[in-house]
Amino acid sequence: MIGPQHAHAALDGLVTGDAFGDSWFIRSDEPAEELWAAREPRPAPWPWTDDSAMAFVLFAHLTEHGEVRPGDLARRFAAEYRRDPGRQYGPSMHSVLRRVGEGEDWRAVTTGQFGGQGSYGNGAAMRVAPLGAWFMDDLAAAREQARLSALATHAHPEAVAGAVAVAVAAALAAGGAGGDVPPRASFLREVASYLPVSDVRSGLLVAAGFPERTSVRHAASVLGSGTLISAPDTVPFALWSAAGHLDDLPEALWQTVGGWGDRDTTCAIVGGVVASRTGTDGVPADWRQAREAIPAWSGWTPVTAAGTPVRHVTG
Repeated sequence: MIGPQHAHAALDGLVTGDAFGDSWFIRSDEPAEELWAAREPRPAPWPWTDDSAMAFVLFAHLTEHGEVRPGDLARRFAAEYRRDPGRQYGPSMHSVLRRVGEGEDWRAVTTGQFGGQGSYGNGAAMRVAPLGAWFMDDLAAAREQARLSALATHAHPEAVAGAVAVAVAAALAAGGAGGDVPPRASFLREVASYLPVSDVRSGLLVAAGFPERTSVRHAASVLGSGTLISAPDTVPFALWSAAGHLDDLPEALWQTVGGWGDRDTTCAIVGGVVASRTGTDGVPADWRQAREAIPAWSGWTPVTAAGTPVRHVTG
């Protein structure tokens, strides 16, 4: 096994980010900007969403097989959806997972979406950080395994590029644990170098060109922050945010929420990537108590990125 301890930490960070971000979908009459600026966490409980549900399936699949088998993975996603469909799955995924669960061929279902283009949503990217950390010592494998994991539900090249970008970022973050933090621009350009020509790649290169003191508001306005629920509109912003806070998971999540948009998904991506490097020991105790527990069937056990047990059991 190449990087299981980092993958465990990435899953913990992903779920933390997902639940933290989702807690910030608040009523329109609440002063969201003021609460965010004051760093006031939202009241418990913080349930996780489909971002985490799909990440659990992918992690359990890797734990069993050590590699991605897209057909089996698609059927596992469908089975989990059937067991617990109320986790805020995207509109197209309801159809995909229901049809696969009813026995239709997964390839035909996924490639037939959106007039034969396939979905280019952010669902393949949001769940994949633990896979990247798992293959931290082999970036080519991380790229290929991420591609295969995306195809289980998302056939569009942009969705695949988004998943590859997040997986490579997590692999790079995990591989750099204990070393100096790379400059944000260099990190983003290295991730982009593993991608084919795509809108996701272009967005990462735009993000890499931002001045160092660029605000989260400006980054979100230029890159998008998931409002369109697409990979190009989500992944560049999320990785820009992660790359600026690779040694500080709580601050990375605070900054990411400030982009608003699809905040559970952007925070899930950021949480998975940053925790691949830092582990989750820095997560405040009250966040852990607020966040919904990770189910045992996922294969997750509470360890840090250094491979040591955490002090607080999640949940």
